Amino acid sequence: MANVTKNRPLSPHLQIYKPIPTMVMSILHRITGAALYFGTILVAWWLVAASTGAEYFEWVNWFMGTIIGRLILFGYTWALIHHMLGGLRHLMWDVGYGFEKHFSTKLAKANIIASVVLTILVWVVAYIIRT
Repeated sequence: MANVTKNRPLSPHLQIYKPIPTMVMSILHRITGAALYFGTILVAWWLVAASTGAEYFEWVNWFMGTIIGRLILFGYTWALIHHMLGGLRHLMWDVGYGFEKHFSTKLAKANIIASVVLTILVWVVAYIIRT
């Protein structure tokens, strides 16, 4: 179909729509899903280091203990928790619940808040157990 008005795009995109919480959470769900591939490579790297020998394993542990390594691990933890909570939200939709506009908006906002809180909680507990 031809664009008769020439004033609007044939296919609206993100620059046209006003961001709403459910849309932002959908985009973040896709981004965190992709980030988990990188995190899985980190887990595999750690396992390979553990099987290679003590010296390499100690180096990998040292790197993960640096500020950059901890930031990467913190981001991986958040991505894992956020993606899991988003998956639970999608599961709820798959069984037919939560389609009401106000409820889905509250659930989207709760998803981001809960993922941040749970990530911080996981790290606090890890530091308490470690010491």
